[in-house]
Parts: sequence; C-alpha cells; structure tokens
Amino acid sequence: MIIKLLVDGGAMKPGPALSQKLGPAGIPINSVIQKVNEATKSFDGIQVPVELNVDPATREFEIKVFSPPVSGLLKKELKIEKGSGAQKKVRVANASIEQIILLAKTKFPNLLCKDFKSAVKTIAGTCVSLGILIENKPAVEVEQEIADGKYDKEINSEKIETSPEKRKELDEYFSKMKKEQDRIIQQEQAAKAAAETAAAPAK
Repeated sequence: MIIKLLVDGGAMKPGPALSQKLGPAGIPINSVIQKVNEATKSFDGIQVPVELNVDPATREFEIKVFSPPVSGLLKKELKIEKGSGAQKKVRVANASIEQIILLAKTKFPNLLCKDFKSAVKTIAGTCVSLGILIENKPAVEVEQEIADGKYDKEINSEKIETSPEKRKELDEYFSKMKKEQDRIIQQEQAAKAAAETAAAPAK
C-alpha cells in the first residue's frame, strides 16, 4: 500500500488530513511523523514529496523521500519566501551561475534531461518564472547564454562555489536595482491612487 504525502521538511505535524490518509493503514501516526521528520530534516523550510510503502499485514512501513520542487530549492538557496507575481517588473533575487549549477546537480537525478547542461538550463528556466536574476541579468537571457555555450566551462567542471567577491558584487547590484524597482512601484501606486481619487464622484 503506497501513501503519498507532501510534507514540510523536518517539520511534519499531526492533523486531520494526515489522520485520514494514515488511519486506514493502521500505522501509528507519531511513529510516521518522527521517521519522516528525521528523513527530511536536510530540507528544512521546503515542502518535500514523500512516499510511504506500508505493509498492511505487519503495519511496517518504508519511507521514500523525493527531491523537492526546483522552485522550493531556489527559494531556500536564495533565502526568499516567494517568487515574483510580476516577473518582468519585480525581481526577487540575484543568483550566481554557480548556485544554478549546484541546484542542477541536486535535481539532476530527478529531471528528465538528456544531459547535465540541459538540467542547468531547466533550473534557469524556473528562475524566469520566479522573477530571479542570474549574474545581474534576466534569467531568460542567461538561459539562452547557457544554450549558446557561454557557461560551458563552469558547467563541465561542475563549479558550485560562488566566491565572496562575486557574491558581494551580485548583492550590491541587486540592492541598487531593488531600490529603483521599489521607487517605480511606489510612483505607480501613487499615480493609481491619484487617478482613482480624481475619478471618484464628488460627495
């Protein structure tokens, strides 16, 4: 008997939905929670797909932990809570190519990619939808650069360490860009509020 769950890494808690899924299997919920939390503690702060293979006769179970979604890994790596709701206008982080390669390495066994370079391109593609810059550029540009071979040296050597100097440079660029981004958003909101006030009928 296979039971599929999506749990918070290292922080699975009891609840009605869990009881509903585990109840028919007759396995002790506390034991499942303890073992799942132990198995997923390295994914703290990310939702992780987990599969329980239960033997109804003995009530014994095995836990299989799957790799979290790419978006979850990116959020954890870049320390952001959520992606952008307006990817072209609002950027939420600035990743190095090394960070993208690191996550491609983590996810490669679970991705349907023909080679490692395609896996790196897939991670960059997720950055596009989350509003994440890579190397100070829109992720869609870097996705094309990966395809064109610009980062072949780093990809082939599986370079996953971002130097402190580079990290500082990326952070400074993003900090300046975010200030400008916030200024534009505030201006737009003020203009919208003024337009709404002007359009409202006078009392």
